[in-house]
Amino acid sequence: MAKLRRLGQSDLYLSPLGLGTWQFGNDTRIIWNKVDGHLIRDILDYSLNHGINWLDTAEIYGRGTSESFLGQEITNLIKEKRIHEAPALATKWFPLLRSARTIDGAVSQQLKRLRTASIDLYQIHQPTSISSLHEQIKVLADLLYQHKIKNIGVSNFTAKQMIKADELLKDYGLRLVSNQVKYNLLDRHIERKGVLDAAKERGISLIAYSPLRQGYLTGRFHDNPDLINQVGLTRKLGSRMSKRNIEETRPLIDLLRKIGQNYEKTPAQVALNWLIHAHGDTVLAIPGASKLSQAQSNVQAQDFCLSQTEIDRLDSLSRQVAIW
Repeated sequence: MAKLRRLGQSDLYLSPLGLGTWQFGNDTRIIWNKVDGHLIRDILDYSLNHGINWLDTAEIYGRGTSESFLGQEITNLIKEKRIHEAPALATKWFPLLRSARTIDGAVSQQLKRLRTASIDLYQIHQPTSISSLHEQIKVLADLLYQHKIKNIGVSNFTAKQMIKADELLKDYGLRLVSNQVKYNLLDRHIERKGVLDAAKERGISLIAYSPLRQGYLTGRFHDNPDLINQVGLTRKLGSRMSKRNIEETRPLIDLLRKIGQNYEKTPAQVALNWLIHAHGDTVLAIPGASKLSQAQSNVQAQDFCLSQTEIDRLDSLSRQVAIW
């Protein structure tokens, strides 16, 4: 079982991989196939009994459906004694065209949906609120001291925005613990834009979403390029899927496959392992799962450790084909 990591400078210790639950929202079938409720329970059961101790969701995922599913299924799993304790929960406030005054009400609803007394990690989903960051931080600090949330994070923040949030929290005797960002071997713009360096300097954890570039790093599209025709337009554009790009990135997939043979691991598992080891303990990741086999694969991605030579080889080749 993987060693737990401290999230930022908090008292919260998490497995290097959490479980992303975007797919558990009903309306995500625009991008993903709808996930059956019984399957969700099996995915949660397996993940939480095999080394993953936290879940990431958001109020926008299925407009609360993902949170409601998690609250219901975690309660059921505990009642059935399939898990012994609730996992840590991370969720988010969606700020687009909303003011900081809506955060308190949102948290109250999220606590009900998640069936919990306090949220372990509460994040600002995007830097798009009509209120100032100062106003948002003030409300979040108040909620933390009311014990409705335990830690404060952000998502999709630039280095400058992340630093500002951390500085504002210091005025309340608090620190920013995390920034959730898109990051994988084929999308490394957070390095060029200084987010990774700033996080390391300040002791802020980065939580990588889309760690497999929405399935691209599994190698299955490289094995059968015609599968791209079955992918929805939104997902296709978000991952820049094309047959031309498949050929451009094939050397990276081949290397992932070759390294994986040393550990009896898949390209996806090697790609996830690179993420959680290439930068010490700074980066955690939240792969999703819409099949039990994917949950099993995720868990097994954190039970080994790439050598520094392997990390460096992947880093070098990735730099030639990734988005910067």
